[in-house]
Amino acid sequence: MRASPITLTIEDRSALYLAYMPFVRNGGLFTPTNSQYELGDDVSISVGLMGESERIVVAGRVVWITPEGAQGQRTAGIGIQFDAQDQGDTRKRIESYLAGALGGDRATHTM
Repeated sequence: MRASPITLTIEDRSALYLAYMPFVRNGGLFTPTNSQYELGDDVSISVGLMGESERIVVAGRVVWITPEGAQGQRTAGIGIQFDAQDQGDTRKRIESYLAGALGGDRATHTM
């Protein structure tokens, strides 16, 4: 696990929709970065959600990589799957913000 957590702040529902990865077991988030990661790297992510005063810190694993210069002008970054020890808490919190928006066909940072 890298020493310092990756920091991600999401201020609005649209940005959360773009970053959330509902197709990943336990849920996950895409975070823009130009840093080098490998699939399977263990990481920690500190997420500020929708102006909440307390940040969520959750362990995870890199399950998606979009390299710089990716086709379709996609944002470079990594997708982080939340660790099972989180027991779905972070996934549930995110999905409560996205109620009614999931399952749509709008493109996201990953799909």
